[in-house]
Amino acid sequence: MALTLPLALAACAEAQFAAQTAKAIQQPSAKTQGYYKVGDPYEIKGVWYYPTVDYSYTETGIASWYGPGFHGKLTANGEIYDENDLTAAHRTLPMPSLVRVTNLENGRALVVRVNDRGPFAHGRIIDLSRRSAQLLGIEQRGTAKVKVDILPVESQRLAEAAKQGTLIATAEAQQPQPGPSVAASPVASVRAEALPPPSSTQVARAPNPAPPPAVSRPPASAVAILANSGTQSNTGQLETVPVEQTRIYIQAGAFSDQNNAMRLSNTLRRLAPSQISETRVDGQTFYRVRLGPVASVTDADALLEQVIGSGYPGARVVVD
Repeated sequence: MALTLPLALAACAEAQFAAQTAKAIQQPSAKTQGYYKVGDPYEIKGVWYYPTVDYSYTETGIASWYGPGFHGKLTANGEIYDENDLTAAHRTLPMPSLVRVTNLENGRALVVRVNDRGPFAHGRIIDLSRRSAQLLGIEQRGTAKVKVDILPVESQRLAEAAKQGTLIATAEAQQPQPGPSVAASPVASVRAEALPPPSSTQVARAPNPAPPPAVSRPPASAVAILANSGTQSNTGQLETVPVEQTRIYIQAGAFSDQNNAMRLSNTLRRLAPSQISETRVDGQTFYRVRLGPVASVTDADALLEQVIGSGYPGARVVVD
């Protein structure tokens, strides 16, 4: 009997939290009519940003969140910011857009709507609404390593609706659209005939493949239980996904000429260990100059300011 009350209270608290979370992830009513906006290049604190329509966008870095000081104020595309909505600020993506934000530290992933510009602190790639940060487990720490992926089809639907003066719900934007009708191919007659047994020169049937290795997942919680009970991120709701260990680097630049990368690497080696990594983008080879890894977001912020202060304002924090 002594354990009955604590267990009942715990069950009640978990149920209440799950109910609050379920309510929070519903698309809020369209109480403010925003408009479609990309915008011109702009400069903040010596750094230039170039808004563009990029439906292949994906990036890793550090997320932050904003709330009480901006609640009720206008966003960059004319909406009224509500810290309890699932929205975010991004420096270059079209508004509105839909992005999936994955917390690389706990595996929580959430689809949010970009309707504002920011963050303008060096080393941050997205500013989440307070409620989005709560659901992703970021609010208490203030920042987290994240991966941000745009949802191209859904974002284009939002954009077209906004251009026509309509604000559609996130869930509506993510509904599958019917494809063009296709006539069925004519069915020809088929004649079955027995085949001779395989000869010794034929390849033997492959054995059943070994089961894939088990993937460790974050421990279950009230949020994770809710997210995995039939809820999927493609409906704009929370889910839990497997994540791998990541490290934080400062990327000072990327060059198509390896000699330029080597010169920059040698220049910045006095600040921190420097390395050059090769990558291919759209069939072209680039050489990335990175410093690190660094131990924490605080260390990354400090090193980034040093690199920017050394004359490289395009440097940024990356997670890999």
